[in-house]
Amino acid sequence: MHHGGLINVVDVEATCWDGERPPGAVSEIIEIGLTVVDPAAGERISRHRILVRPARSRVSAFCTELTGLTQEEVDTGLDFAAACRLLATTYEAGTRPWASWGDYDRNQFTHQCRVTGTRYPFGRHHTNAKAVFTEAYDLSRRPGMARALEFAGLPLEGRHHRGEDDAWNIAALVLRLAERGAWPAEGAGAVP
Repeated sequence: MHHGGLINVVDVEATCWDGERPPGAVSEIIEIGLTVVDPAAGERISRHRILVRPARSRVSAFCTELTGLTQEEVDTGLDFAAACRLLATTYEAGTRPWASWGDYDRNQFTHQCRVTGTRYPFGRHHTNAKAVFTEAYDLSRRPGMARALEFAGLPLEGRHHRGEDDAWNIAALVLRLAERGAWPAEGAGAVP
């Protein structure tokens, strides 16, 4: 089966703190939300959630309040290297173009892969959906996801700052942009 045209929409949550980061702790991915989109069909095909067990940090109370994720829950997750392998194999991350809201998710993956010596799971074709949206809607500043849904007249489904729900909502924005002919064609916006 040829997966021509499918896009992975990705949103990650990472360990975070209110104020100072505890000594020795680093911000690590704890949830990868992924929605597979078929822009040609105008559909979100499937939604997925990969929990990732942090190795050098713990889930703070602030982080739980923000994301709904607890340390107990992420303890059941995969280690980061296994999560990256899963993205590469099951979700064809290396060949399928992908998108996220802003560059945070891509930068976090790039950095965490580098510091842990993990093979980067994604291909070069990343689209910053926030930048595309800002241009398509001729906005003076880049909106957060929730604000963008308001602009587009779309509902926020689920819980904001939960990776799985955020990816699902961002996917709706990607489809809206594709509908308007504003989503960049294959090969545009590739990251060198």
